[in-house]
Amino acid sequence: MPLYKDASAPVEERVRDLLGRMTLREKAGQMAQIERTVVSRRALSELGAGSVLNGGGSAPSECDSPAQWARMVDGMQRLALSSRLGIPILYGTDAVHGHNNVYGATVFPHNVGLGATRCRSIDGITSWDGGTDNGINEGDTICSYDDLERIHIAPYLDCIAQGVATVMASHSRWNGERLHGSRYLLTDVLKGKLGFKGFCDFRLGGHRQAIFENFLEDLVFLVETGEIPMSRIDDAVERILRVKFISGVFEHPFSDPSLLDMVGCKEHRLLAREAVRKSMVLLKNGKNQKEPFLPLAKNVKRIRVTGTHADDIGFQCGGWTISWAGNSGKITPGTSILEAIKESVGVQTEVVYEACATEATIETGEFSYAVVVVGEVPYSESEGDRTDLSIPFNGSDLITCVASKIPTLVIVVSGRPLDIEPQVLEKIYALVAAWLPGTEGMGIADCLFGHHDFVGTLPVTWHRSVDQLPIHTGDGNYDPYSLLVMG
Repeated sequence: MPLYKDASAPVEERVRDLLGRMTLREKAGQMAQIERTVVSRRALSELGAGSVLNGGGSAPSECDSPAQWARMVDGMQRLALSSRLGIPILYGTDAVHGHNNVYGATVFPHNVGLGATRCRSIDGITSWDGGTDNGINEGDTICSYDDLERIHIAPYLDCIAQGVATVMASHSRWNGERLHGSRYLLTDVLKGKLGFKGFCDFRLGGHRQAIFENFLEDLVFLVETGEIPMSRIDDAVERILRVKFISGVFEHPFSDPSLLDMVGCKEHRLLAREAVRKSMVLLKNGKNQKEPFLPLAKNVKRIRVTGTHADDIGFQCGGWTISWAGNSGKITPGTSILEAIKESVGVQTEVVYEACATEATIETGEFSYAVVVVGEVPYSESEGDRTDLSIPFNGSDLITCVASKIPTLVIVVSGRPLDIEPQVLEKIYALVAAWLPGTEGMGIADCLFGHHDFVGTLPVTWHRSVDQLPIHTGDGNYDPYSLLVMG
């Protein structure tokens, strides 16, 4: 038995033994990560791709169960193990708030403490970046993709220093566009001329077989012509193999069926519920400090609930959920805000829901109070770029209509601060930023009805209008709402 297959041997000896048995092309394969849709017998058995990633929304088919996902990955692993050296793959999922590609999985807030507003200017048009829902705070507010690359790479540097993990070649971004067709750029990346100090050890994802194979050809060519030393390739592959040995994937390459029930389990949903209530921010509570509006009374006669986001799991989760950009409706199991309110109030309390309440239905209700839930449509990355930050679906008009007749709490579901006009803020009694809470709407009700205190604080200033953006604490003209300040 080769030393590298001996589980009792020291990891470093196993790494050196396997590295010494590999050809240059096999090493190049370990430095390539392919997207799930590119997987084939040739890609894994013959070319030896080192890892596989499913991109956001990339799934075997719609509404696949965890067991179906596991069978898919196990099939890929069998192909990898049939290669000359039998090196298993590492499988990754492009997920940001739970295993959000899998139907039925728990979707956590996207992300805890999110909400920065980045300004981008493209062709003279200023827009407010749709990538802000990934949670960069005001102190790290950025305006260029070069800065974004540095922020994405930073968390991996400590791992590199320990010689444990490898870094995705994220400077080429998804699909490797910035590497494909440019051997010289690939040379710069691997030699560290682009600011990564030679720490780019494998290439990220991509939906095209041609990009994967061209990467292998380019890398082999650059080594054979002396542009990149073999020592640099060995340095990268050594770390990749070390991760595989330490992870135990050589000894346990296949999925564990006993763990399948953990996907969407009660413990995970309770943890997500806790994350929801700890990430929400109470922005206004009462017309004055002496008369707080929250917590809401549970044993009243009638409550009006309205708004596009009150009963929509897709809107609660936002982008990067089941599909890349997200969607509306019951896209995955969960508890909506409306359902959470109904579950929290007294048995004698009537909760009257209408997605878009009208003046006529408001006036005839004799409601103790109203909860209006508004927010953004799901988006991901550039799909969310906008030239304004007004509340979609005429949200401000709905708030005004309801708040003119009933004491009103407004809940904003969004990945960034939205415009709330002064006259709207004046009319409402309370305002909560729920961000994108995910599947566990009970976390919102926990705070609304006083079971838990609000503890979240704003990661960024909530602007009066987009004319103030970009806005930072310490600016000479810093002038946010007096009630909407960083906690």
